[in-house]
Amino acid sequence: MPQQREPGASLSLRGAGLGLRRELFGALAQHDAALSSVVHFLEVAPENWMGVGGRFARSFREYAERFPIVCHGLSLSLGSLAPLDINLLKRIKAFLDSCAAVRYSEHLSYCSDEGGHLYDLMPIPFTAEAVEHVAARIRQAQDVLERRIAVENVSCYATPARELTELEFINAVVERADCDLLLDVNNVFVNSVNFGYDAAAFLDGLPGERAAYVHIAGHRARSDGLRIDTHGANVIEPVWALLERAYANFGVLPTLLERDFDFPPLPELLREVARIATVQEGARRAAASRRGVDARG
Repeated sequence: MPQQREPGASLSLRGAGLGLRRELFGALAQHDAALSSVVHFLEVAPENWMGVGGRFARSFREYAERFPIVCHGLSLSLGSLAPLDINLLKRIKAFLDSCAAVRYSEHLSYCSDEGGHLYDLMPIPFTAEAVEHVAARIRQAQDVLERRIAVENVSCYATPARELTELEFINAVVERADCDLLLDVNNVFVNSVNFGYDAAAFLDGLPGERAAYVHIAGHRARSDGLRIDTHGANVIEPVWALLERAYANFGVLPTLLERDFDFPPLPELLREVARIATVQEGARRAAASRRGVDARG
């Protein structure tokens, strides 16, 4: 069984979080008391906020003064063969400093080549050579940012050049890079269906001792059985069950609900965030019960 721990204290993160999207600002203002009672931290993509001014910038500053902010990057392209964009990294660092971001994460994928941006998250070949290449880029990015990165296990729909399994690849990258993990539970489920592996066994094999926080989200099931990671639907029950297993394995990690479009009424969205807190509390009680049984022998 993976090492037990209660993470989050050193990260100034706890509880349940929500992705802060501009489309939600009007509803958030109308339900501010409910937001404050349910949400413990907010997540933003720096690329969507760097250089933004006016009322959106003012609103973001107000939220950043009230909630811990985590940042989830979109365009570092850690798996690309093109050189890292150092100017972008410096801009991101300035943004992270300006909002006192407590964590920064990126995708374990690539989204650019020598010709420019591809506007999608592309899978990295699962090879030993790619492990060394990506780990070196993560170390370089961490040096420029002067902070650790958490890399996210991503959903994918094709896997080129498989010398390693996806699980072996993820473990090798975070070990060689000496970085953290952003554990996306929905992506574990989506890939398990699309590639026919056991989601629970995959989850158990992840480096949970490096997990900084968790993403949970909804996805779309196509008629041909393919699952597409959309962040545009409610979280399904098998994904909630995987979240419970993640807590049992790795401790009660801070967990964020991702929702990027097709937003329901805000009270419904906040009920889903509140369910995260309920699952977290249940996991704490279960862990305390197990400790009591162990103490009694």
